[in-house]
Amino acid sequence: MYRFLALILFFSFQAGRLFPQQNVHPQSTHYEWPTDPLVKQKLDKWQDQKFGMIIHWGLYAVPGMIESWALCSEDWIERDSTQSYDDFKKWYWGLSKGFNPVKFNPEQWAKAGKDAGMRYLVFTTKHHDGFCMFDTKQTDFSIAKGPFKNNPRADVAKYVFDAFRKQGFMIGAYFSKPDWHTEYYWWPKYATPDRNNNYDIRKHPWRWNQFKQYTYNQIGELMHNYGAVDLLWLDGGWVRPLETVNEEVRSWGAAIPAWSQDIDMPRIASMAREAQPGLLIVDRTVHGPYENYQTPEQKIPEKQLDHPWESCMTLGNAWGYVPNDQYKSASQVIHSLIEVVAKGGSLLLGVGPRADGTIPEQAVSRLEEIGKWTAVNSAAIYQTRSAPVYNDGNTWFTRSRDGKTKYALVCIKESSVLPLVIEWRGNVPAKGSKMVLIESGKAVKWTSVGNKVKLYLPANLVKRLKTAPALAFSFTAVE
Repeated sequence: MYRFLALILFFSFQAGRLFPQQNVHPQSTHYEWPTDPLVKQKLDKWQDQKFGMIIHWGLYAVPGMIESWALCSEDWIERDSTQSYDDFKKWYWGLSKGFNPVKFNPEQWAKAGKDAGMRYLVFTTKHHDGFCMFDTKQTDFSIAKGPFKNNPRADVAKYVFDAFRKQGFMIGAYFSKPDWHTEYYWWPKYATPDRNNNYDIRKHPWRWNQFKQYTYNQIGELMHNYGAVDLLWLDGGWVRPLETVNEEVRSWGAAIPAWSQDIDMPRIASMAREAQPGLLIVDRTVHGPYENYQTPEQKIPEKQLDHPWESCMTLGNAWGYVPNDQYKSASQVIHSLIEVVAKGGSLLLGVGPRADGTIPEQAVSRLEEIGKWTAVNSAAIYQTRSAPVYNDGNTWFTRSRDGKTKYALVCIKESSVLPLVIEWRGNVPAKGSKMVLIESGKAVKWTSVGNKVKLYLPANLVKRLKTAPALAFSFTAVE
């Protein structure tokens, strides 16, 4: 018991430190635009949303440790050296016997997301550990088969999706392609040296075909049994056809097998889109027709991108719940949101509920703070597109879909004094254009000399907004 307690504390401490040691999901460098008109229509709608919530919730919430990765036997993974790997795996799988989220409250989650200004959801229906947060017929390793099975809400994904739909969210299902629990991926006959399947598919094609069918069947359940789904967000990009393995993938550090881990995405996509017309498929890091948008992780691209993408980042240091996590300030998140949107992307912010099914109060409070800003500056964020000149110093620019209105978003450093004069270069307002502070709807005085613009803020306004994380202005600009 003491050893397991020490292990839990160890992983709680390490959770925010493990990912920086390994480039788990290097970004693909190519993008292929979809050709299906319904997919293009859904993609355009998704690009209007700008701000989403990704929820990691599973067995790892019980001890409050890093999600799934402790099961993976790679040298970047830290683990208690006094316990054997086999004993650790048995302990981890055994967490399913105690996962009973009696306070499961998806309405709290959806309200917190709505209050923050989020508009789409990605929920982990299954992470790499294989534990399913939905009622699947393919395995008993599921929230709906353990201690929570007699709860009216045992089919967790159903109630999560329903709660967020009621708040007007687009709905996304996160699904891990690798599954470290099923014997069709990690065969107990062999050791599990890394994240890949642990047997030669060429020598055992029957077993791999079983895994392909297992994956197809589970995705089929999600596509047919859970109402309207907008996004199928597939994680675990090392499960891919061999011909798509490039230098980026080889840089992951894990051994790349000599065989293809092809799960037949054309077959999966055809089935999924027959059930969900226009479905966006996000096959992360696998460039091609099933990566409908790209997903740089825990970072923002250096430059503006000309194709659909999102930065998936955590509110704290970990994706799932860990005790005493350190959350980013509202200003940090708002500044990231502004930069991401100005560069043409969306921000997907990660929040981890506790094992009892509730989001920590500090996280809820932080989301409310963020929402106070998004609520009054929404015009400069949602339904916008990037501008040709998108940045000057701490000022970022977006524009309306029709291109007639420009928005300037001025990020204010935390603990700094709001200046009476704001300056930027480029995006000069058209002659006679009003410069309107979006929060108040009131015009402010401005001048320009060449490509340099100056805004003059009234002293009473500066006093009232002295703690604002950012100011947003609308105007008509000269291209």
